Amino acid sequence: MLEDIVRIPPKDFSRDLNEVALNELKAKYESTVSSDYGFLIKVLKTEVDKVGKVLHGDGAKYHRAKFEALSFYPRISEIIEGEVVEITDFGAFIKIGPLDALLHLSQVMDDYVTVDLKGGVIVGQNTKRQLKVGDKVRAKIIAVSIGKGMAMAKIGVTCRQPFLGSLAWIEEEVKKAEQAAQG
Repeated sequence: MLEDIVRIPPKDFSRDLNEVALNELKAKYESTVSSDYGFLIKVLKTEVDKVGKVLHGDGAKYHRAKFEALSFYPRISEIIEGEVVEITDFGAFIKIGPLDALLHLSQVMDDYVTVDLKGGVIVGQNTKRQLKVGDKVRAKIIAVSIGKGMAMAKIGVTCRQPFLGSLAWIEEEVKKAEQAAQG
């Protein structure tokens, strides 16, 4: 539960207090970033004190409000799943929740890789595994930097561990492990 003071403008005095407060909190907090709560995606509901205060020179009322919110706070070593949304000459961007994480070329796989920007694909030289836009991937968060605003947030991920990478690669690894266990 988060808390804040909500300003209710005079034009909204006749409306439902919780509804007005919810709209004010959504406008203030949704799509914001904070080192305290991470990426605040959505304000879900609010409980507003019925008694508010009026400040001299301002016709609005101020009410204390508690509210629930949906947020995403990425943690180092957390395993996430996302979708490749862009291939660049230095790696791939993976959509994870409200933002994109960088999968640097050096972190794609344990193989020498080349990038085909025209084809939009990263290819492993020995394994011939490919990573392209639209692929679903599982990755481990290795770097988190949360500044002020979405543009200042940076997440770095790796796929250079067993059972990480494209979900198709992981499926292959699982099948090989099952065959080895049976044989």
